[in-house]
Amino acid sequence: QVQIVESGGGLVQPGGSLKLSCVASRSIFSVTTVNWYRQPPGKQRELVASISAEGTTNYADSVKGRFTISKDNVPNTVYLQMNSLKPEDTAVYLCNAENPPLRWTFWGQGTQVTVSS
Repeated sequence: QVQIVESGGGLVQPGGSLKLSCVASRSIFSVTTVNWYRQPPGKQRELVASISAEGTTNYADSVKGRFTISKDNVPNTVYLQMNSLKPEDTAVYLCNAENPPLRWTFWGQGTQVTVSS
């Protein structure tokens, strides 16, 4: 079993920045797509950003140009850099790692991001 742990959430003013981290207990990010989802209060979960095992990235239209997903040299870690935050970015942010052919999908517990003045 693989554990996924997110961190880096918190309270930030509109226009501010946060950097979320997603850490896996095993070296799986070279063979999985890593997705950042968010779930605003009372709303459905939505996909925010993805990075494939090869490093290809995709973003929801609502965050393009503001958020950046990356895999750095720190092992087993994926980041979500969030800039120019808006109140509507307030949500629980969850990290997911998946490899459908292997039937792998692992979820973290999430980290709360609150954008408010």
